[in-house]
Amino acid sequence: QVQLVESGGGLVQAGGSLRLSCVASGRTFSSDAMAWFRQAPGKEREFVAAITWSGGSTYYADSVKERFTISRDNAKNTVYLQMNNLKPEDTAVYYCAADSSRPYYSGSYYSNLREYDINYWGKGTLVTVSS
Repeated sequence: QVQLVESGGGLVQAGGSLRLSCVASGRTFSSDAMAWFRQAPGKEREFVAAITWSGGSTYYADSVKERFTISRDNAKNTVYLQMNNLKPEDTAVYYCAADSSRPYYSGSYYSNLREYDINYWGKGTLVTVSS
């Protein structure tokens, strides 16, 4: 059974930092792009960041550029999201995601990753940023 399990969420004050982790099991994702999405209360789920299979390219939503960093460790089947200078508007459930339909692809398609591109989802971890 394929699983993506997120961890690292919690409550933090504005300006603080958190590091999310996502561990995959059931299959390897070393040839697949990985991503983070988020869903704030009352809003639709939105793209946050993506990383290509090798980690050579990363893409971010404009709202998190210069504050968030996505990375991966294929040996550990794990992807990370380092979040700095957090703002109250970053409050959301953060979901780990995998696109397995384009193995070894490294193009700019992931700059605008959509929910329908995703083959696997985690259950999410809640991040709450207080003002």
